Formats: sequence, C-alpha cells, structure tokens
Amino acid sequence: MTNMMNPIVKVVMFVMIAGSHLLLERNWVTSHPICARDGTNCLMTTGELFDRAVGLSHYIHTLSAEMFKDFDEQFAPSRRFPKSVMRCHTALLNTPEDKEQAQKIQHEHLLNLVMRVLRSWNDPLLHMVSEVQGIREAPDTILLKAVQVEEQTKQLLEGMEQIIGRIHPGDVENELDSLWSGPPISNSADENSRLFEFYNLLHCLRRDSHKIDNYLNLLKCRLFHDNNC
Repeated sequence: MTNMMNPIVKVVMFVMIAGSHLLLERNWVTSHPICARDGTNCLMTTGELFDRAVGLSHYIHTLSAEMFKDFDEQFAPSRRFPKSVMRCHTALLNTPEDKEQAQKIQHEHLLNLVMRVLRSWNDPLLHMVSEVQGIREAPDTILLKAVQVEEQTKQLLEGMEQIIGRIHPGDVENELDSLWSGPPISNSADENSRLFEFYNLLHCLRRDSHKIDNYLNLLKCRLFHDNNC
C-alpha cells in the first residue's frame, strides 16, 4: 500500500511523522530563523545574523553528510559505482579547497563565492527531492533530509543576501548561476546509472556544504572577531 502512495502524499507523511524528531534534534536552527527576506522589522545585528547563518550552514552540512552515509550504506556495498569519474557541477567555480587557501582570499570575493555555490544548488536540490521518491529501497530518512536541506538552503541564501546587503550595500547580485546542466540523459531502465547519478549528487552536496560551512566560519572569525578565533 505504501509503495502505491502518491509521491507528494509520501513527502507530507514523512515530514509529519519523522520531521518532529529531526527538528527537535536541531532545535537551535528551527527556533532561530533568519530574518524575513525583505529585512523588515529585523532587529538582529549583523553579527547575530552571521551567527544564525553559520548555525544553519552547519545544520545543512550535517544533513548532507548523513544523507550520503545513508545512501552509501544502502547501495554502495552491492553496486560498483565508478567513483573515479565522479564530478561536481560546481567544479566550474574556482573555490579554495582548504582553510589555508581561503585565508588568502579577500572577504568580498569569499562572500561572493558562497552566494554562487548556494545559488548553483537551487535546481539540483529540487531534482534531488523529486528523484529520491522514485528510487526503490531508498531509506525514507533520505527523502526527509533532502526536503530539509532544500528548504534550509533557501533560508541560508536569503540570510546571506541580507548580510551582504548590510556589509556591502548595493553589492547583492541577483543573477542565477546555471552551472548545473540537469540530470544526464540515460536509459531509464539502467537503474545502476540512475543510482550512481544520485550518489554523485549526494557526494557533491556533502562536499559543497562542507566548503560553505568552512568559509562562513572563517568569515565570521575575520569580520567579527578580528581573526582571533
């Protein structure tokens, strides 16, 4: 009966049933939302906004890492995924790979990189939420977490727009980065290719969410603590 449910109904049910537990575990994030997008009646200081952004980015990375682990444990042991050919759409962006590299970049450029990476995930995250519903034997937790990551990434993007608007008024760019060309065209009957494409997407999300988390922590230390962290 469950397998015959309308996919939208499944999303709602999973969020309602499992969501309460997941949200309680991350109570700090859910009970401390970033200000509304238009910034009206936002009484938080820029430092407080940045604290929320850092907390939210860490939450997103935690969920991303959990999704990859769940999927890896479910499918990787019985599949031969060609990991040597894994590639991320954000590889087109020249992003620093570690803290040492990031330290050498001006904060204006680093903020811009954060925005570009976040925006580049708009379409892939929507695809991920839709795609996981059609993957047989995928743990239900992955769907729940994918929905959460998609929603919270929107929140983080809106929060970063406000932060940049305060630090550098007029510098917020509204252009969308179309780095993702969409899912590869493949034989829908080739389940292994479909699973590998999803596996690759999860790998890239984990990687990029970790980068964003590191960049924001570095920026917070630089902008609000005079690098004394």
